[in-house]
Amino acid sequence: MDDLNDLRIRIDEVDREMIRLLEERMAVSIKIGNYKIANNLPVLDRRREKLVISKNLSFLKNMEFKDEAEFFINCMMELSKNAQKKLGTKAFNQKEYSGKMIKEGIAYKQKEVTVGFQGVLGSFSEQALHEYFSEEVKTKNLAEFEDVFQSLQNEEIDYGIIPIANSSTGGIAEVYDLLRRYGFFIIGERIIKVDHHLLGVKGARIEDITEVYSHSQGFQQCSEFFREYPDWKLIPYKNTAVSARMISEENNSEKAAVAGKRAAEIYNLEIIKEVINNNPQNFTRFIIISSTMGVTKKSNKISIMVSIPHKPGALHDVLSPFAENKLNMLKIESRPIAEKSWEYFFFIDFEGSLNDNNVVNAIEKIQENCNYFQLLGNYERHEI
Repeated sequence: MDDLNDLRIRIDEVDREMIRLLEERMAVSIKIGNYKIANNLPVLDRRREKLVISKNLSFLKNMEFKDEAEFFINCMMELSKNAQKKLGTKAFNQKEYSGKMIKEGIAYKQKEVTVGFQGVLGSFSEQALHEYFSEEVKTKNLAEFEDVFQSLQNEEIDYGIIPIANSSTGGIAEVYDLLRRYGFFIIGERIIKVDHHLLGVKGARIEDITEVYSHSQGFQQCSEFFREYPDWKLIPYKNTAVSARMISEENNSEKAAVAGKRAAEIYNLEIIKEVINNNPQNFTRFIIISSTMGVTKKSNKISIMVSIPHKPGALHDVLSPFAENKLNMLKIESRPIAEKSWEYFFFIDFEGSLNDNNVVNAIEKIQENCNYFQLLGNYERHEI
């Protein structure tokens, strides 16, 4: 039988070697991060990640440890991405980015571009897209939120537009997670009023309805209306407009959709019941994402993401620079960190420009007091 002390000595030796290799890997990751900054490349490369995992698992001799090895590789890559994202913010604070990032106007005004959105014609995302960019831009509709991010990463689109929060139901968790994982920037926003209607085929009556289709957010925003019809089956679907299109194609008077007026017009549906959302002042905030930063003279809103040490006063230390530098915080929202129970990412919006010394001072102070920092963007705030 092996001696326990000998085994512990061997563990210590392995740990020392792992720390040495971790330092070496992080040093190389930082060099890669500097290259990405210099060439305006996104931090996240899903294809590269899959290749790294597959290649390293092929070196494993004892396949009983496959799950543990995959978890270990994912943790290493997450540490590397965090280091690279921090680099991007430090580079800005050192003014190394200023020539590339400070622009007189957004690029779409100078050239023809393609903008990606989740959903189909008639969706609220498409409406927000055209309100922000105009009717002339090319558009590409995509099935899922992550498809928009992947298309932007693969340079199939120039910009993406994604809903991030609703005035009635709050933030959309999936979108926050995608922003963190892909490392793209917010370059603009558009807030639109969202009125949901109950739509059916021509001639359908409310007494006929047995099933209703919509995005889960649509159901949440109309929950009070649906309490009046407890026998209806509510079926979550990809998108409000996709639901409307499906109802039109099936042409079944027992099925209905929750969607907007434009979707009703496009898919030739009848509005069975108007404005069924709980809050008559129901607004959704959409963000425009890009692989590169876009700061203009009109940029007056900043979004950041941080994680903080799990200790007393940590959140105060991160938030106090706002008061110290007389900056107005607009919103703070938390998301659980999947890898760490009871620890959170905080998404913070505040007024300001990266050309303002007070803003730069606040960001530097925040960075000193957090475990993780990501600058999501500095853009023009949309007033409603």
